[in-house]
This record gives sequence, structure tokens and C-alpha cells, in this order.
Amino acid sequence: MKLKIKHVARDLNLHVLNDKKCMENLIKAEMLSRPGVELAGFLDFFDAERLILVGSKEAHFLNLLPYDIRKQRVEDIFEKNPPGIIFSVNVEIDDYFIELGDQYNVAIMKSESRTTPLSGALYQYLHSKLAPRTSMHGVLLDIHGLGTLITGKSGIGKSETALELVKRGHILISDDRVDIFEAAPGVLIGSAPKVLERYIEVRGIGIVDVVQMFGAGAYRENKKIRLVVELEHWKKAKQYDRLGIDTEYIKIFNTEIAKITIPILPGRNVATLVESAAMNQKLKYLGYNAAYELTQAVALRAAGKRKDDEDDEDY
Repeated sequence: MKLKIKHVARDLNLHVLNDKKCMENLIKAEMLSRPGVELAGFLDFFDAERLILVGSKEAHFLNLLPYDIRKQRVEDIFEKNPPGIIFSVNVEIDDYFIELGDQYNVAIMKSESRTTPLSGALYQYLHSKLAPRTSMHGVLLDIHGLGTLITGKSGIGKSETALELVKRGHILISDDRVDIFEAAPGVLIGSAPKVLERYIEVRGIGIVDVVQMFGAGAYRENKKIRLVVELEHWKKAKQYDRLGIDTEYIKIFNTEIAKITIPILPGRNVATLVESAAMNQKLKYLGYNAAYELTQAVALRAAGKRKDDEDDEDY
């Protein structure tokens, strides 16, 4: 993955101070470089693919050096051709940064934020744009706050189900193709490709714009995926889980996501089934498991007790 300086400057409201041709510079690393030992002259481990962030501490250290030395230290860094350098709001930028930036084609940018919030915002932004991504065929929705990815073979009814769920007040993230990246261990974020945002394709109807049809609240840009629901045609020979005690998982990158398989038969209301699956999974995340409660009650009844009897023993 690569990202152009002009996109970072636009999205994070950074002011580019030197030659605009550097706006086409490419960023390839999601990590930032905070030059400490580099400004002291040690460049053995300097990563030239990273953006450089200079805050008040780095600027103050640099200003302790004689003018010729600090200019040479900066030039030594720029000779490595990093894509750009960003200064936080309180840093005064010497003219030689602009001169060397033009000479070595390094973007010189100024932020309106202080160093710590700027560092956090930059890391989150770069990670979301440059982290490894994968795409899955399916529909991603926000169902009662739970990111639910509906998968299944082409033509099984994923988009029709999504349209019905959006009509009920749930929120579309992406139809047909879902782009996924791992924001952090255990956190998968799904979004739509730019060209597919807010659209659903329904066979026999065509392209539906959910924002125009149902309002701005029917679409959001991304959502954490917490459940995968696979739709498949009913298979007589297959034994389907009827209690839901055992949880199946699907692994995407290094994260395991709960998965439910729903068999499709004529007459079944698939939208209601998916909605119920999402609500049931949300209850599990909140600590309530209906299948476990039922099996516990059955076990107590088999032992000649009732749930109320067990509760009384606590007093």
C-alpha cells in the first residue's frame, strides 16, 4: 500500500510550505519517525520511508546546536529522501528547512495541532490507510450496533436481505465487496470501496442509493466486524446447529470472528433471521447466552430441581 502526501495534507488539514511537486511523494510506512538520535548525527537505523514528526522537544534540541551544524544534521536526514516532515503548531520553522525541502524534494508541512494529539491522529490515519487489507464478497451492516458481515454464494439473497434490514432502520456499510483491515489485534474494520459507497445492487431492480431512499442515517463509512453470517441453501445431509451452544469462528488476518450459518428455504424470512442472529450474538457479548440458560434449566429439571431452588441455596 502507498499513500500520497497530498492526501495526508488534505485529510489532516496540514499546510504544505514548499514546492508543491512534493505533494506527489509516496508514503509507504505506517509508522512515524520522531528524530532524536538522528538530530544528534546517528542515522544508522533511520527509516527513510516514514514520515518525520518534529515537536517542541526536537526543535528545542536542534536550536541548541550552532546554525551550521543543525543545518548539516537536517541535510543529512533529507539526503535519505524521506517523503515529508511535519511540524507541530508551536514549532518555528527555519528557512533552511524550506530550502533543503525543495532541494531534496521533501514535503515541509505545518499542523495546527500540538505534538501528542498530532502523533496519535497521524498514526491512526496512516495505519487505516496503509495496513494490509483483504476483500470479501458480502454485505456489511450495522445491526443494532453490531457489525454484521453477511456472506454466501452469488444470488442467494444477500443484497435483498440487506435492503430489507436497511428498510427496518439498520445501517449499510458496504454491498457486494467489503474491504477489511486489522486496526489492532482483535479489531477488524470493514468499509466499502469508494465507488460502491451507499449503493446496493438488487437483481431485478438495479442500483439502489440507500441515502436517497432512506436518508443519510442509512449509511456509514466503516464498522468494526463482530459477526459473520453465512447464508447457504439447505442441505438435507448436513446437521445444522439447533441450540447454538458451540460457536464457530472464521479467521481474518490474526483475528477470529464468530460465525453463524443460516440455511435458506422458501418461506423463511432471512432478514428476520439475520437480525435475530445479530441480536443474539450481541446478548452473548453482554454476558447472556440463551442456549446455556436453557441447558442449565434442563439439567436442573433432570436432577429434580428448578432454577428457583438453585437461587434459594444462595441465601
